[in-house]
Amino acid sequence: MLAQADKLHLKGGAVIEGKLLAEKEEVLVVDIGYTVLTLNRAEVQRIERIGAPVAQTVAKAKGLYTVAVKPPPLRPVKQLMETLGVSVVQVKTPGGLGSGFIIREDGHLITNFHVIEGETRISVEVYHQRDGQLERKTYRKVRIVAMNKFADLALLHIGDKDVPKFYPVPLAADPAQLEVGERVFAIGSPLGLERTVTEGIVSTRKRQMEGALYLQTSTPINPGNSGGPLFNLRGEVVGVTNMKISSGENLGFAIPVDRVMHFLENRDAYAYDNDNPSNAYRYLPPPRKPRKTSAAP
Repeated sequence: MLAQADKLHLKGGAVIEGKLLAEKEEVLVVDIGYTVLTLNRAEVQRIERIGAPVAQTVAKAKGLYTVAVKPPPLRPVKQLMETLGVSVVQVKTPGGLGSGFIIREDGHLITNFHVIEGETRISVEVYHQRDGQLERKTYRKVRIVAMNKFADLALLHIGDKDVPKFYPVPLAADPAQLEVGERVFAIGSPLGLERTVTEGIVSTRKRQMEGALYLQTSTPINPGNSGGPLFNLRGEVVGVTNMKISSGENLGFAIPVDRVMHFLENRDAYAYDNDNPSNAYRYLPPPRKPRKTSAAP
């Protein structure tokens, strides 16, 4: 038996101790000291790691968002949902509803521009985890920080008093690593059904739609999913779901995460102006001609 070994709890009740060498979508590779085993992932109920919690990722802050220090291990959707679900929120306005996700502990979150377009009364429903139970709470002091109509992105901030610490989700550190055929899943509120999980694959990484490139996915997307995260099986956000082709089946689209990063890093250029709420951009006053001074007689 290896010292400092990981523990793999099988569905039948057995426990295998060893060093987890690799985690793939279908199989796990474990060194048990005298041989190496290849296990079917479906047979493993949970993984107990020595020295690190199962579902946590070491992340570093990059401005308003975080990325993983090293690629997190692949995990089943069920396990990821238990950790990531509390970070996905429902965004409500008098005109409708959508989804969003927390990117910073202080209550900053991302959603689609079209979810809050033309609205100033915005509320956000969050599920907090307390004593193993989910507690739903609605926050009503939600401020628009920045928005970009052409990228269909909006940055909001929850400003209610005495709010608890929120749980942010990491953005994919290297979006170029996403591959066609890779499994992804979405969490959101399709038709108002909060905390709904749907799964699919990346159909293509660069689908041109209306002059911009989107991720195309077979993950079912419906009204209410807009603004919610599209995750890889490492628990990283790879896109923001924003539309579908209603005349077809499983033709959903998401804004690639690198465009989200660009929006956040340049948010001052898209800062929301309370004095001119219909325009997301602020401009310097135009230059004026200097007045001519007449010579004294």
